[in-house]
Amino acid sequence: MSAPTAIADEPRAAQRLAWARSASGDPALALERASMDAGFRSYWRAGAGAASRIVMDSPPALEDVRPWLRIRDLLEAGGVRVPRVLARDVDAGFLLLEDLGTDTCLQALPRLDADALADAAFDQLLRLQAIAPPADLPVFDAAMLRRELALFEDWFLGRHLGVTLDPDERRGWDAVQTHLVDAMLAQPRVLVHRDFMLRNLMPTGAGVAVLDFQDAVYGPVAYDVACLLRDAFHSWPQARVQAWLDRYHARASAAGVPVPAHAHFLRDVALTGAQRHLKVMGIFARLHHRDGKPKYLADAPRFLAYLDAVVPSEPALAPLGALLERHVRPHLAAR
Repeated sequence: MSAPTAIADEPRAAQRLAWARSASGDPALALERASMDAGFRSYWRAGAGAASRIVMDSPPALEDVRPWLRIRDLLEAGGVRVPRVLARDVDAGFLLLEDLGTDTCLQALPRLDADALADAAFDQLLRLQAIAPPADLPVFDAAMLRRELALFEDWFLGRHLGVTLDPDERRGWDAVQTHLVDAMLAQPRVLVHRDFMLRNLMPTGAGVAVLDFQDAVYGPVAYDVACLLRDAFHSWPQARVQAWLDRYHARASAAGVPVPAHAHFLRDVALTGAQRHLKVMGIFARLHHRDGKPKYLADAPRFLAYLDAVVPSEPALAPLGALLERHVRPHLAAR
């Protein structure tokens, strides 16, 4: 698949502008790009100041807006702060949203108090985890977890590094996958955002708002905590992460979220994070090679560092450590 250009072509741009003018009631409205995510949605700022709004453009043939709306409504009903929808044309793939500002929490991080930010994020996460998932919400099951792990082998090792596993490496990698999947399936399940990290949180006057929630599933309780504290785009000092893990566990226990005992929970976060880091490395390689978006691979060393913090303390992950040493570390060191 080539880089997504459909949302930038002239017919789509004209359709987007015409819809935004109609939805806002302003025939002179102009749009400027606000952001574009790693998929096919794009966001456009309409107006300025207090009157500013955001147009979400989600071309139906590429990325249906209905899952986003469905989860947004579910989260809002559960008290999670999500963007308000001011107008919609679901069939055309356009939404008019409130404008939550220009900076995500990742971009605003230098001017935010980190501990207050963590507590605000936990506020939203605990509300999210308390929501009863719809019966038809996808389950983060073994098949899904293994598909995600396959991204690391297929795209990062295979496509990006040109590595084909030998028989011993294959046996070891299969054992690692089974260990990670079993550890995640053994956890209590809650509603899971799947990308609960700084770039998907927006600072507001009263905490944070949550974005990019459309891929929510019913899955491991440690997953979103691992996303937040082992962020794909920002590394926190370990002492701070440990303090926040303690803080989250205490708050979750008090709120009735089904977290296990503290030591067990810490191990769950570590192993869940390892599965996610491997998946994201594969996704970033795919974004580079398939979608023409190379910038994400610049964060690959971060994931290696995260894995380095987990592998030595978990004997079952020794084959993963060997793969990283033989294939990944030399590549990153040569960059």
